[in-house]
Amino acid sequence: MDVYNILLFTLVLIIYIVTICGNFLIIMLVYYSKTLHSPMYFFLSQLSISDIMLTTDIAPNILNIVLHERTSISFSGCITQYYFFGSIETFECFLLTVMSYDRYLAICSPLHYVSIMNHALCIKSVLASWLLSCSIALILTVGICQLEFCGPNTIDHFYCDFNPLVELSCSDTSRVQMELTILCFPVIVLPFIVIVVSYTYIVLTMIKIPSFSGKLKSFSTCSSHLIVVFIFYGTLIAMYVLPNEGESQMIKKIMSMLYTVFTPFLNPFIYSLRNKDIKDALRNAQIMHYLEPLVKIR
Repeated sequence: MDVYNILLFTLVLIIYIVTICGNFLIIMLVYYSKTLHSPMYFFLSQLSISDIMLTTDIAPNILNIVLHERTSISFSGCITQYYFFGSIETFECFLLTVMSYDRYLAICSPLHYVSIMNHALCIKSVLASWLLSCSIALILTVGICQLEFCGPNTIDHFYCDFNPLVELSCSDTSRVQMELTILCFPVIVLPFIVIVVSYTYIVLTMIKIPSFSGKLKSFSTCSSHLIVVFIFYGTLIAMYVLPNEGESQMIKKIMSMLYTVFTPFLNPFIYSLRNKDIKDALRNAQIMHYLEPLVKIR
C-alpha cells in the first residue's frame, strides 16, 4: 500500500470515528438534557441516528477498498448495502422536510406550535418517514434484482449505488430507470419544494419582526438546518435529478462522498458550533461530571 492510500485510509478512518462520536454525543445530550427535550432536538437526534447508520453502511467498505486497493463483495451483500443506503437517504429527505415544517410552525405560528407539534406527532412523523423510506427503497431494490447481470462485474465506485449497478446489467433497464425517475419526485423534488416554501414563509415572517435581536434569534434556530439542507439536497439533486451523462466518474465519486460521508461528518459540527442550547447542554454535562463525586459524598 503506497503513501497515498495510507493517507486516504487514515483520513476516512478519522472521519468515520469523528462522525460516530459526534453524532452519538448529540443523541446523548438530547436524551439526558432536559433543556433539549423539544421537537426540534428530537428530530436532530433522529438525524444523528440516521447519519451513524449511513456512515456505517458506506465507510467500512471504503476503508476496505483503500486498504486492499481492489476488493470484492457478493451480489447479495451489494444489494443489501444498496437497500440500506437507499432507505437511509430517503429517510433523511423526509426528516429534513419534517424539520423545516417544525421550524415553520415555531416561527410562523408560535401560539399553535405546542398544540400541533406534540410528542405523538413527532413519533408518528419519524415512523411514517421510516416506513415510506423502506418501502420506496424496496421498490428500487426489487427492480434491480430482476435485472440480468451477465457481463462485467466490476463496479467503478466506492459502494453499491443505483447507477453503477444498473450499468452492469446486460438486460433492458428502462423500467427500473423509469421507476427511479418517478420516485425522485416524492423523495427529492416534492420535499425540496416543501422546504423552499416553508423557508419562504419563515423569511417573510422574520422580516416583519421589529427588533434586530428577534430576527437574529429566529434566524439562529433555522441557519443550521438550512446549511444541512443546502449541502444534502444540492448533491442529491446534482446526482439523481439533473442530467450527468457528461460528468467523469471521479466527479460522481466526489459528489457521492459529499452526502454519504462528509455530510454526516459535518452535521454535528454545524449543529453544535452554531447552536447555543447544545453548547450549554454540553457545558452543563461537563460540570455535572465533575460535581457527581461531590453529590455522592453528600
